[in-house]
Amino acid sequence: MRYVIGIDVGGSTTKTVGFQNGTLISPIMVKASDPKASLFGGFGKFLEDNRLKLDEIERVMVTGVGSSILAGSIYGIPAYKVDEFRAIGKGGLFLSGLHHAIVVSMGTGTAIVAAGEDYVRHIGGTGVGGGTLLGLSNRMLNIRDFNALIKAAEGGSLHHVDLFVNDLTSEIIHTLPDQVTASNFGRISDLATPADIAMGIINLVLQTIGVTSAFASHIEKTKDIVLTGTLTGIPYAREIFNGLESLHGVTYTLPEHAEFATSVGAALCKPEETAEK
Repeated sequence: MRYVIGIDVGGSTTKTVGFQNGTLISPIMVKASDPKASLFGGFGKFLEDNRLKLDEIERVMVTGVGSSILAGSIYGIPAYKVDEFRAIGKGGLFLSGLHHAIVVSMGTGTAIVAAGEDYVRHIGGTGVGGGTLLGLSNRMLNIRDFNALIKAAEGGSLHHVDLFVNDLTSEIIHTLPDQVTASNFGRISDLATPADIAMGIINLVLQTIGVTSAFASHIEKTKDIVLTGTLTGIPYAREIFNGLESLHGVTYTLPEHAEFATSVGAALCKPEETAEK
């Protein structure tokens, strides 16, 4: 059985996966500033890492902002452009094992789709995402690297940065637990350390995405939200989303290989489902 390759060409990162007999293999990630170099680099690295020949590849399914450079084939192999929202939905459902969910792609910005076994529908999103994370950390901390920001947040506390409900009132509000954020960066103080600020930036971005996707889940009448994309790799993500679950009555799933969900979804699409049909 030959392989189907899924490639998600981003602005600076390209993610590639393979499928054989319905089984996911060898997710890889490459970085390049040029989309064409990134596309062919990701494809070439996948072949090299898995010791595959061109005649072992059945087709290549490409999605993402850089997929517009696709010219119909890659080294003579049939290649198809896949709608990115379709790829997000299909990939999120496959990795989570769910049949119906809100699927959230957390990249430079954030896209939100409703997905089921026979449909994927883009329902919105927010400009808050990884770009926000790095833009704020650049201005506030002079940190421009994703991993450096995560490292900087170690030991950080939100209590010198954010304003909580119990900072505003001692009265019991049944719909708002006292440790719910009332205002991100609403309590920034002179005592805030760089670690506190780094944690505040991460919390602001992930909470905004979490709350926005929770509202979308209520509209779509589902409690399941699948989180995908690069920001799922933040170590503090699970804790932040756990804090939103009981408040909003939803369940956030961060599946294995979540950062590759869009390339997974592209590979799962049939040629007749592509943007070129």
